[in-house]
Amino acid sequence: MAAPPTSRRPYLLRAMHEWMTDNGQTPHLLVNATVPGVQVPAAAVRDGRVTLNVSWQATDGLRLGNDWIEFSARFSGAVQPVRLPLASVLGIYARETGQGMLFEDEGAPPPPAPDPGDTGSRPKLRVVK
Repeated sequence: MAAPPTSRRPYLLRAMHEWMTDNGQTPHLLVNATVPGVQVPAAAVRDGRVTLNVSWQATDGLRLGNDWIEFSARFSGAVQPVRLPLASVLGIYARETGQGMLFEDEGAPPPPAPDPGDTGSRPKLRVVK
C-alpha cells in the first residue's frame, strides 16, 4: 500500500513567500496560536491568532521547513525565538496588497460529493469553523 502524499502546505507556503519577496512585497503569516507547539510571544497573540512578518529583513535564521517554521524576530525591541508547526499556519499574504493564500484544514473531512443530477455549473460554498 502506498504512503499518503505529503502535505502541499509547506510547498505552497515557500512558493508564495518567494513570489512575494521577488515582487518586492512583505510576506506575513496568519497563525492559529492555539495549536500545540506554537512558540510566539504571548503579547503578540490576539483572539488566539497572531500575524507575523516573515520577510528576510524582519527575521533572522528563517527556515521554512516541511513540518516547522522557525526564526528569530524582534518583539517590543527584544529578540525572541518563533517556532510554528505547519498545521498552525492559516495563510500567507502580502502586506502591501493583501493578496495571498489561505490554507484549508488538512484534518477536515473532504467536501460532500456532488448530487447525481448536479451539472457542476454553480459554485459550492461550505462553512468552515
